[in-house]
Amino acid sequence: MPTTLAADTLNQEFLTILMFLLFGAGFVVLNMVAVGRLIRSRAKYTAQKSTPYECGEPTFGSAFVRFDIRFYVLALVFVIFDVETVFLFPWAAVLRELGPVAFVEAVMFIAVLALGLAYVWRKGDVEWTPQHTHKLHHERLRRAVDEAASHEAPASEPLVTANAGAAAEGGRVQ
Repeated sequence: MPTTLAADTLNQEFLTILMFLLFGAGFVVLNMVAVGRLIRSRAKYTAQKSTPYECGEPTFGSAFVRFDIRFYVLALVFVIFDVETVFLFPWAAVLRELGPVAFVEAVMFIAVLALGLAYVWRKGDVEWTPQHTHKLHHERLRRAVDEAASHEAPASEPLVTANAGAAAEGGRVQ
């Protein structure tokens, strides 16, 4: 008799798990298919509708742009110091119960964080435009602007158009 009762209980537990799995799968399929059909747009997709939209501005260039490594380094530094700062809140909540030893340990922890911040700052990783490449970047930018200006209009043509000249003289621009 005990084996039959144990088998029935085991079958009942497996049946409960099977019912939960079936209910979960049905819930997912219902939400993906049925509710999706109810709320999605009925309009046909065209090439115009499939274009990316960014604040009303037409997109240009490739989406595969190489980002400077400084963005990633700065993000990692932020995450590291942010997480380490979160560890201070539970410590501050129970500081009186832990006593002066915990206070000294926390001061040492903050000192290590300050040393890390000083190292990263000295290295120039918290600067958006580090000092050692700042002049080089401006030189490249100036050359690129000069090069673009030389390709837009020959040196013999004036850069001011007729409409810009009329606007400068107070005339009406068409």
